Amino acid sequence: MKQLSLKQGSKKLKYAPLYLLMIPGIVYLLINNYFPMLGIFIAFKNINFTKGIFGSEWIGFQNFKYLFQTSDAYIITRNTILYNAVFIVLGTLFAIAFAILLNEIKKKVLSRFYQSVIVLPHLISFVVVGYLAYAGLSLETGFMNKTVLPLLGIDPISWYTEPKYWPFILTIIHLWKSIGFSCIIFLASIISIDTEYYEAATLDGASKWAQIRSITIPLITPVIVMLTLLGIGRIFYSDFGLFYQVPMNAGFISDTTSVIDTYVYKGLMVSGDMGMASAAGVYQSIVGFILVLGANLLVRRFSKDNALF
Repeated sequence: MKQLSLKQGSKKLKYAPLYLLMIPGIVYLLINNYFPMLGIFIAFKNINFTKGIFGSEWIGFQNFKYLFQTSDAYIITRNTILYNAVFIVLGTLFAIAFAILLNEIKKKVLSRFYQSVIVLPHLISFVVVGYLAYAGLSLETGFMNKTVLPLLGIDPISWYTEPKYWPFILTIIHLWKSIGFSCIIFLASIISIDTEYYEAATLDGASKWAQIRSITIPLITPVIVMLTLLGIGRIFYSDFGLFYQVPMNAGFISDTTSVIDTYVYKGLMVSGDMGMASAAGVYQSIVGFILVLGANLLVRRFSKDNALF
């Protein structure tokens, strides 16, 4: 018994440095992700800043009731779901396509150069992206109105007052900015595939397309499913910078560009309604959680190995 206890004690001492290294990460996780969850009760209160958060009146589900009675609830929910559904589908398809193309580049210098070019937009702030978009879409000085449209014989377009164009504009900007991150993940998965599979397929006379369809896609399916499930889990969350900074908060196109995140921001910063903003945030979290569970159960029904849990 003494020997066992000594062995256990030596193992604990052996891993002690690793436990110490874990502490900052755990503290950050608790402060950033878990402690803010205690503020969920704000969604059930009529916040009065003179009385404070704890002294404010408890009103139950009144904030949620008011949220769903307004026409904004339908608009922001519709926009959030449709935009994210398109982002998930197109983002996955383009990321896989670019990852396969990058894998075909055999020169390391060129491969690293193209990887850097693809990932670079992901590192640019949306404040910068918003002004880049304005430089291209401005009615008076924009590149589209001053250069591209005249070449096509089209009159200048007031982009920031025309809602019909913005689903396409936001989708293009999102793909340009975010596709690099997913592409690198898929590329890492493709690189890890044993080359013997491709060599055997080449000897059998399989074309590149046949190799992609029969080897590459099936072997990276677990990664595709994982990223898709994570995307579905965040389908009620939107990139605030994309939907607020890029459209420049233009009122004429708000029905097309408003999502739950921008609604929460406006409810908190513009109208000062903290309870309403918190209710919308809780609504996001609950629906996102349900969607993750539902999507994971659906995946488990067809392939248990590819499910997250």
